[in-house]
Amino acid sequence: MREDLKERIEKIKRGVVPEGYKRTRVGIIPESWKICKLSEVCIENGKYGINAAACEYKKNLPAYLRITDIDDEGNYIKTNNVCVDSDDSMKYILKENDIVFARTGGTVGKTYLFNPNDGELVYAGFLIKFSIDIQKYNKYILKSYCTTERYWNWINIMSVRSGQPGVNAEEYSKFTIPIPSMCEQKKIEKVLLLYDEKIKYKKKVLKEKNKQKKWLMHNLLTSKLRLKGFYGDWKNEKLGKLLLERNEVDSIESELLSITGSGIIPRSEIEGKDNSSEDKSKYKKIYIGDIGYNTMRMWQGVSAYSSYEGIVSPAYTILKPKDNVDTKFFSYLFKLPSIVFMFYRYSQGLVDDTRNLKYENFKKIKVNVPSDIEEQKAISHILTLADKEIEILQQQIEQIKLEKKAIMQLLLTGIVRVNQKGGE
Repeated sequence: MREDLKERIEKIKRGVVPEGYKRTRVGIIPESWKICKLSEVCIENGKYGINAAACEYKKNLPAYLRITDIDDEGNYIKTNNVCVDSDDSMKYILKENDIVFARTGGTVGKTYLFNPNDGELVYAGFLIKFSIDIQKYNKYILKSYCTTERYWNWINIMSVRSGQPGVNAEEYSKFTIPIPSMCEQKKIEKVLLLYDEKIKYKKKVLKEKNKQKKWLMHNLLTSKLRLKGFYGDWKNEKLGKLLLERNEVDSIESELLSITGSGIIPRSEIEGKDNSSEDKSKYKKIYIGDIGYNTMRMWQGVSAYSSYEGIVSPAYTILKPKDNVDTKFFSYLFKLPSIVFMFYRYSQGLVDDTRNLKYENFKKIKVNVPSDIEEQKAISHILTLADKEIEILQQQIEQIKLEKKAIMQLLLTGIVRVNQKGGE
């Protein structure tokens, strides 16, 4: 980073206006930039969505865009879609350059910029639509600006003015934004889109890695694919002959752990420091190499191998291995859809919310597994490597997102300028 750029950033952090900049109600910005209200860069004032009930998805009906259909990154979620069947639907069809804002509840401020590739969408009543005048403001830059720290600070201030968090159309229309020249907007867009392409590519690779892991699990854990050097028989055994229940208690000084569908982690990583006063004398001990499962949610596949030693809630069941058992192998086996279905069958309860799989029923379930523990270990090793590849890709994606967020904050406030050569 050039010395003059470092100095400029430090000045602005201290509230000092550098040469070529000005102080405004949106902060310190370049002298050549303007300030406009959202309504001034849009063709019309904000419009509320349709108030209609959702219906089952049908090809001949438009999809219904609700707040819950927008993810945290402002993308349309294309799974579990519903439709809307109303004579007024056509009045609420999103068009190119339309952007919608969530107006109430815990998701107030969330935005979605319409993408024609998402198909025909009707926006719901808890969304407010603005149509961007792209002759005045780059739609991608506006969408990006609505993810900045300043935008979310504004949302937090505006939304607490009433009992129920919310920002109405009139309030959104008055939101002020800094406006670079159209030429500079294009250059900023080009820089940010490079990050989007990197994220898109990494996500594509991640999707393929997940598919590969799923294929490996299906074939390796069912003996459809045998590893080189292993020719021994697989045996059909009851789980009770392979995994015993661990019922140790009175270890209240041990670390408190939580069992999730994706792993066993310290509860402090979820909730912060444990300040609860609950009685932990009946909490169960779990050791490295054990498997823990949620007794009430095993039929949903909530189980995991433990890489920690600690204590867990009595609501969990703890399994310890017998001789010639690799628990990592079983932790993967317990994620197979066919095995999860067996857990569902053996769980007791009148409705799903009350179903539970206690050890007495768990131990009766039969599974087909390698007789040789070395084959179990070899299979779990391959699947562990696949998990590590997936984890690395996920970390890389998050790192690129952080880099984009940082550069976006600088570019969209004019602290860093994009010159004719593409950067400062």
